[in-house]
Amino acid sequence: MTRSTLSIKNLSDKLILSFSGDLTLYDVGRYTKELDSLDILSKNVNINLENLTSVDTAAAIFINNLQDELKSKNILLSLPTNNEKIVDTLNLTKKYLGDNEKFHEQPKVTPIEALGKIFYAYYISALSFLEFLGRLFVIFIYYARNMKNIRLPEIFFEINESAIKALGIVSLTSFLIGVVVAYQSAYQLKIYGANIFIVDMLGISILRELAPLITAIVIAGRSGSAFTAQIGAMKITQELDAMQTMGFDPYMFLVMPRIIALMIALPILIFVSDIMGIFGGMLVANIDLGITSELFLNRFTEVVAAKHFFIGLIKGPFFAFLIASIGIYRGLKVKDDTQSIGLNTTKSVVESIFAVIVCDAVFSIVFTTLGI
Repeated sequence: MTRSTLSIKNLSDKLILSFSGDLTLYDVGRYTKELDSLDILSKNVNINLENLTSVDTAAAIFINNLQDELKSKNILLSLPTNNEKIVDTLNLTKKYLGDNEKFHEQPKVTPIEALGKIFYAYYISALSFLEFLGRLFVIFIYYARNMKNIRLPEIFFEINESAIKALGIVSLTSFLIGVVVAYQSAYQLKIYGANIFIVDMLGISILRELAPLITAIVIAGRSGSAFTAQIGAMKITQELDAMQTMGFDPYMFLVMPRIIALMIALPILIFVSDIMGIFGGMLVANIDLGITSELFLNRFTEVVAAKHFFIGLIKGPFFAFLIASIGIYRGLKVKDDTQSIGLNTTKSVVESIFAVIVCDAVFSIVFTTLGI
């Protein structure tokens, strides 16, 4: 490849621009600066391409833009060349790119316009998610019409993946939460000699709020992200398209089993979380406050009503539906690149945790208003 050169002859009534060699993208910036420094408003311009051996598309766009700029200033222009390849390249870029590919500076976006774009993007995303929920509702009605539609093997498989394999991390997390809450509370209660009230605080807070919330957050990070990655990978590899081609509805075979399985599994995990959280608190109460296990359990049965346990369990299916639906929705939004999987997996976890916290706040307001 021969590096291109530009020869400029500035005559009294004419400006001759002679290009030679191979004109490429790497030369455009240099030549643009040279031409911007010339005064050519009152002269005819001759762009000589006879000695050019080749041009790439960027160079062709540069020459076309230069012609358009000179014509817009009513400057007489001639562009002699007999090289058919160069002529074809110039015509091709002018035909398909035209004025849209000129090197214009991007207009600045005002803060109000940027804010409007953000809200519009959220609005479109919300409409898309509502459409997804509507389709889920239609599929659920069809699913519930006949027991034959329920795919039990897939549901049991997802229960194993979402619940059985998550028992370890949920149990450990809940145990540590019980230990931390009990230890921090014990320090304050010892000051006032109210050691026994640690049972009341642990029983109500863990059964009613902490166990369901912590379990849902752990499952959102574990199973919700897995749903997004699995569905997203299937979309990239066109497995979803293949299923539809063979007459299988992905919502029936992939979406509904995962949602139903997680709605069944999460209350079970919350139950285990309740046990481990109370056990962790009881252990700290015994070591730090001298409250025996028998005294702890007797006090627990006296002051902690069963409604707190059931309130925690009732939250499970709602949390599970939010986690599973958001995870699967984000999986279906994955585009044809691996970077999109990571982006949507991150979004699914963040949005699931946010949705769970909002849902828990709504439950707290409703139950408090009803006096439950």
